[in-house]
Amino acid sequence: MQDIVLLKDVYKVYTMGDIKVTALDGVSLAIKKGEFMAIMGASGSGKSTLMNILGCLDSPTQGKYYLEGIEVSRFSKNELAEIRNKKLGFVFQNFNLLSRTTVVENIELPLIYGKKISKNDTDEIYRIIRILGLEGFEKHYPNQLSGGQQQRVAIARAIANNPTLLLADEPTGNLDSATSTDVMNVLCDLNRTMGITIVLVTHETDIARYAGRVVVLKDGRVLSDTPSHSPGTPAVHASCETVP
Repeated sequence: MQDIVLLKDVYKVYTMGDIKVTALDGVSLAIKKGEFMAIMGASGSGKSTLMNILGCLDSPTQGKYYLEGIEVSRFSKNELAEIRNKKLGFVFQNFNLLSRTTVVENIELPLIYGKKISKNDTDEIYRIIRILGLEGFEKHYPNQLSGGQQQRVAIARAIANNPTLLLADEPTGNLDSATSTDVMNVLCDLNRTMGITIVLVTHETDIARYAGRVVVLKDGRVLSDTPSHSPGTPAVHASCETVP
């Protein structure tokens, strides 16, 4: 199966005056098409830095990052912005919806940059709205929605451009446990039925167990890289591969 992401010996070093801080210390990872991977680690472990590099929001100090076989490690800021728009989708803890913009207008945003929205694009947006259970809410504003509905809108916006990779940064961080379960089931369904490759950052073990693979970082290095639970061992929550 094709590697969507390939990191080779990636370092990220920040300079603060005379002090150098190594956020990533030789990370190598491969993520295959259709995988659902969770990244975990304590504060300062490097998970946010890794997410920023995967999301082309930052570049490695050293090492190589290939996205669909293209080395993006040395791309300019403009080239990285183009990659983000064409190949990446983002879901954040705080939803980041535009408050004065309707549900459907929020979802359209990635398609607006650089082009007009075609009839096919509109049809796809309404298909995504149906998939995510947002029918009837198209003209609502974010403040008229529950937290779970707002996160569904954010997920719909993230996949509107049919991204190569969906990056979810603590997507359940502002949600109660029942709503968190609902949002994770949505991500599982997208991974399983649409084959969307997902990388999730979380500090919650129960949330990480929805993924098929969990990578744990410590001090900027990969401490472990394992399936979310051992075969035959019941998980607190079933991973996407076993959700009925």
